[in-house]
Amino acid sequence: MNEIAKQALESALTKALGPDSVFWNKDLNGNSFGWVRLADNDGLARAAAALAGVSARLMVITAYRVDKYANYPGREIAYHFDLDGTVVTVTASLPTDEDTIPSITRWFQNADWHEREFMELYDIKVTGHPNPVRLFLDANVEQGALDRLVPLSTMMNGACTKTLWEKVYAGTEMPDWAKGAQ
Repeated sequence: MNEIAKQALESALTKALGPDSVFWNKDLNGNSFGWVRLADNDGLARAAAALAGVSARLMVITAYRVDKYANYPGREIAYHFDLDGTVVTVTASLPTDEDTIPSITRWFQNADWHEREFMELYDIKVTGHPNPVRLFLDANVEQGALDRLVPLSTMMNGACTKTLWEKVYAGTEMPDWAKGAQ
């Protein structure tokens, strides 16, 4: 990132979140990375507006449990932005399963899919989302079932088998497509 863009970003985030809101580091190849840890989730909307104001691009949003075995409540959501080839990650904490996060679709339309996925698969409450309808799961599958039954690491390694769908549809009629899963 050029120095002018970096200063514009720091200025915008300082105005939105306060001084020392961005921490910078570099990897062994000299690539810079910006890190922002929100003091409260209300700061997410201010951070999103600031990043949109300097023409950052939302790349991806990652939700994860603080405790990878889901023994304890609490998640974090990391919003990864690109500005002039530099990744800036804004992290929001959801210390309990009842916490909410505001939608950032007003500033970044591509947040729509991620936020809807969080609501459906992980039962994360996203306030102010313009279209909070399900993406994948049948309406009779309880919201957040996958977060409760299947750790994300298991889901991501291709272990989504008939056994998984048997857990998801426990006590209900499993659709024909799930019965044939290998």
